[in-house]
Amino acid sequence: MPEFTHIENDRASMVDISEKKDVSRQATAGGRIYLRPETLDAIKNGDVIKGNVLATARVAGIMAAKHTSNLIPMCHPIPVSSVSVDFEFGEDESYIEAKCTAKTFGRTGIEMEALTGVSVALLTVWDMVKSAEKDEDGQYPETGIEDVHVIEKIKG
Repeated sequence: MPEFTHIENDRASMVDISEKKDVSRQATAGGRIYLRPETLDAIKNGDVIKGNVLATARVAGIMAAKHTSNLIPMCHPIPVSSVSVDFEFGEDESYIEAKCTAKTFGRTGIEMEALTGVSVALLTVWDMVKSAEKDEDGQYPETGIEDVHVIEKIKG
């Protein structure tokens, strides 16, 4: 089991990275949101009453990645050089896949920023279409955000 460096004497603390060298770093995270076919069609056709879903979600994901250290208590504030958020509709037309790639030049990784970016992008999609997802009983039977994970980390 690896040593947890955020816990010292049963107290949470920020890891000291002052001795680490600055290096180029990049991380990509991905995730999916499952929606009804009718909702996916509305997104594709620009028929969602709140506006352009994917453009709004892209901006939200970028903004979230830039503010990660304000959301995750032990996450270092780092200089974010670049963030991109991209979307693809699933082959079986049941989901949208989101990917967030973040870059920095610094002393610690940027995977938390990529994970935060993709998570908020998917949450924004949900926020913009949730009213169209309810069934007659007010439930959301086909909806869900799943499989948020780090796809790739590059250092150096």
